[in-house]
Amino acid sequence: MIYEIRVYHCTPGKLPKVLDRFENVVFGFWEKYGIKSVGFWTTLIGQSNMDVTYLLEWNSLAEREEKWNAFQADPEWIKARAATEPDGPLVSSYSNQILQPTKFSKLK
Repeated sequence: MIYEIRVYHCTPGKLPKVLDRFENVVFGFWEKYGIKSVGFWTTLIGQSNMDVTYLLEWNSLAEREEKWNAFQADPEWIKARAATEPDGPLVSSYSNQILQPTKFSKLK
């Protein structure tokens, strides 16, 4: 198992809309493509309280590439995403890392 941690840096004032989009739009697409989320967090204390951090679980890099690319290319997702951004992008930037568990990690 490998994990992907993604941090979305929200456009000022757009954090509630990003959270709503995940809950009401994104999760349906992820279910369609078999994308498994482990957890979601907002920043309580840190550099910015306008960030959403989440963790995805993958069996392999090949699975990640196949499923993520299919999700991103889905015409219905592209349309739904655009519909949630009538006033411009909700996310100003993002970062991601692919993580490999250590032998003593509780997540394997």
